[in-house]
Amino acid sequence: MTTWPTGVPGLAWGADYNPEQWPEEVWAEDVELMRRAGVNLVSVGIFSWALLETSEGEYAFEWLDRVLDLLHEGGIRVDLATATASPPPWLTTAYPDVLPVRADGVRFTHGSRQEYCPSSPVYRAKAVALATRLAERYRDHPALAAWHVGNEYGCHVARCYCDRCAEAFRRWLQRKHGDLDTLNEAWATAFWSQHYSAWDQVLPPRVTPTFGNPGHLLDFDRFCSDALLELYVAERDALRGITPDVPITTNFMVGWTFDALDYWSWAREVDFVSNDHYTRSESDDRHVELAMAADLTRGLAGGKPWLLMEHSTSAVNWQPRNIAKQPGELRRNSFAHTARGADGTLFFQWRQSRAGAERFHSAMVPHAGTETKVYREVCEVGAEYARASELVGSTVDAAVAVVYDYQSRWLSGQQAHPTADFSYQDTVFALYRQLWDAGVTVDFLPPDGDFSPYELVVVPALYAVTDADAQRLADYVDGGGHVLVTYLSGVADERGHVRLGGYPGAFRDLLGVWTEEFFPLRENEHVTLDDGGVAGVWTELLHPRGAEVVASYADGPLPGVPAVTRNRHGGGTAWYLACGLGGDGLRRVVDAALEHAGVPSAPGVEIVRRRGRLDGEAVSWLVAVNHSAVAAEVAAAGVELLTGARVDGPWVVPAGAVAVLREMV
Repeated sequence: MTTWPTGVPGLAWGADYNPEQWPEEVWAEDVELMRRAGVNLVSVGIFSWALLETSEGEYAFEWLDRVLDLLHEGGIRVDLATATASPPPWLTTAYPDVLPVRADGVRFTHGSRQEYCPSSPVYRAKAVALATRLAERYRDHPALAAWHVGNEYGCHVARCYCDRCAEAFRRWLQRKHGDLDTLNEAWATAFWSQHYSAWDQVLPPRVTPTFGNPGHLLDFDRFCSDALLELYVAERDALRGITPDVPITTNFMVGWTFDALDYWSWAREVDFVSNDHYTRSESDDRHVELAMAADLTRGLAGGKPWLLMEHSTSAVNWQPRNIAKQPGELRRNSFAHTARGADGTLFFQWRQSRAGAERFHSAMVPHAGTETKVYREVCEVGAEYARASELVGSTVDAAVAVVYDYQSRWLSGQQAHPTADFSYQDTVFALYRQLWDAGVTVDFLPPDGDFSPYELVVVPALYAVTDADAQRLADYVDGGGHVLVTYLSGVADERGHVRLGGYPGAFRDLLGVWTEEFFPLRENEHVTLDDGGVAGVWTELLHPRGAEVVASYADGPLPGVPAVTRNRHGGGTAWYLACGLGGDGLRRVVDAALEHAGVPSAPGVEIVRRRGRLDGEAVSWLVAVNHSAVAAEVAAAGVELLTGARVDGPWVVPAGAVAVLREMV
């Protein structure tokens, strides 16, 4: 099975290409401008269902034939979409039950995108039929490099609450739980008189007077992720049966806000992982957020190369204030993804739309044309990608792992928790930020991942954990590993049931502590630790049971109570961060954990090492991205690929610049 778009020479560089938005006389110019910009891969047809199937069963592929022929003549490979991301008006008019329903019972209407119910048999049949027709027509087309199924599943409609989804949810629950007794136990329905005595009483978690049942909500989150995955798999399998050697993917949305899908389960079903990522333009930490998303995407890919399917050349159109990127930012963003394992970066989109909902979203060719900052940078980076093509297929070095769990994110984000101020994503990012500042590259793992290659494993807010996964982490530490665990970890089992006997539940013995009560802080309240650290959001009444106290509260509701501990467990060490520590205090804890685990720090310019082979020899490359306004010096020697310069001694990376160094062996 092929696991990368076929025939792409070097690092992939390109965009979503939507020629159907433009007169045909523009297409030849598009191809010429693509060649000038070094484009070698484009996604085609993502939102073209209405033009490919103009009415039910009536197909019009001739325009797409001409597009693919033009691209092939220009030497540009195609990631061909199944075009099923947005059903056409004829479909939703003829079959209105295809449209999804909100939790309050309101049925969506046509006029936007992604307006389909994942449990609709009509939508699934029509989508699979279109994918099949596309595969039959283009199976032998020389431009075809990969299949692009759907688009950003769950982006706008991650949950549907219609009666058909209720039926599908009940079938899913029957497969998972087997019988109602098991379901009632899993959902703790003895609380608030919610006991079910017949399957038809079970509904999606629609609008209720107050808090919903946590187990019900969790299982519905799981079901909805699986239901959308089933849609992807149905189209994938249709394509696979006709074009078994063409790799198949769909674009994830690993980033700051999206959490509707459990991407660990999705990643197993794609031939290569691809991701869409957009920076939060008003965030000063947007380059660090980008790095975290890229590292998490690489984790989903199992360390293998992945493709950035979309990012932006400059401003987007859907944030509250859409800030244009500064000169050089497009370049830094592209190479930062490449540094962290992407073997290509594509944009949304090729030519900026003159109409439609995303008309002000930037593109490789902006409204103002080619004599622009954006297009010049596009051409410059395209040429640099060609010079850095030897990076393809190499992998990223990392000595530290971070455990990331979508289901803990779902559970900890439910209502009726000790504080509304807790954020799973903020907690993960705060730790990631300290590791990034220390110059430490990390891999992301699921809770059942392999910890053994890593010197340090960071476990942020692993709220729900199975007995087996908790034991595996303990075994890792017993064998000499090091872990840093935060508050709200080990609290519940995989059903969301609180583990009795005190917190942190599954990790009490590993951490050598016992917490009797949570003491969340008031809004904007902070407490000081005796080492000068400052914490917000969270504290807890903790008692050491074998652990060494590293820092305690100097004030607040728990003066003198331990806030950070360290415990010897077998041959390793387990740290516990029992509060919402930030700033310098968090930096000191992370630095101490790194030092204790023997992981060297290298603060300064962002540098990531990739390793691979070149001409049969083992080679390593350093990719440097300087986000600062001053030049940085790095001790390294080798050949800088973007300029061809030889480096021997201090390697100077100019302010705001990027560089790729093939290290001397």
